[in-house]
Amino acid sequence: MNLDDYRALFVVATLGLALVAASPVLGLVVPFGGGSERFSEFWLLGPDHLAEDYPFNVRGGKMYNVIFGVSNHMGGSEYYKICLKFRNSTQPLPDINSSIPSSLPSLYEYMFFVLDGDVWESPVTFGFQDVSIEGDVLSVGDVIVDGVAFPVDASIYIELMNSAYLPTLQIDK
Repeated sequence: MNLDDYRALFVVATLGLALVAASPVLGLVVPFGGGSERFSEFWLLGPDHLAEDYPFNVRGGKMYNVIFGVSNHMGGSEYYKICLKFRNSTQPLPDINSSIPSSLPSLYEYMFFVLDGDVWESPVTFGFQDVSIEGDVLSVGDVIVDGVAFPVDASIYIELMNSAYLPTLQIDK
């Protein structure tokens, strides 16, 4: 090998090392697409702002507290809608495989937007009134959400009631 061959090898090696050494600085200056995952977080917390002590075995005439929350990591402001629906164990759930919401009507809707990196939380108080048991039929007249009564006039046979009449959340974005 002559001197020109060594010079070309030396220049290529020097440029390669310079690029490797400068890559952390280039990462700060030059935006590279697809660097972070975009997602939203949703949560439902118990009354003590923890993932425990959720209302269970709820009773008519008593109010219960939970907390809804959303965190936005989508790279920009996003609009969200949380739909509160009431169902028993015989009514349809959302189809999570095809992202089709439940066909049940919403009793209450929270519509809001969240800036990128921000968190939205809201305490929710709910309860049931006009609850009665006659023979083997449980009837619920109204669902109360944040002090507003929504008539549901629903009933179910008690033998079907494994998880009946617990509020079901559906979150649409």
